Amino acid sequence: MSPLEGRHPETIDLHRSHEADMAETTKLSVEKALNKLREADTLKSKTTRMNEEIEALDEEAKRLREQRLRLERHQRRSTKQD
Repeated sequence: MSPLEGRHPETIDLHRSHEADMAETTKLSVEKALNKLREADTLKSKTTRMNEEIEALDEEAKRLREQRLRLERHQRRSTKQD
């Protein structure tokens, strides 16, 4: 006995439609799937590298700002003493 025997015609059409949908599902090869994962990792590591560079530049800017303020204080003290 066929699995579709004894069912309503609407049910049979839905079952066949679902089978057609399943047949049209695209499958990725393992290689393509791995390449997609690697691309995501590459983008992630690129973003990580950029974030690290930004942090380093922020630290450098902070250091230079503090140095400028120290020099300005020192110059003000020097002009007051003159």
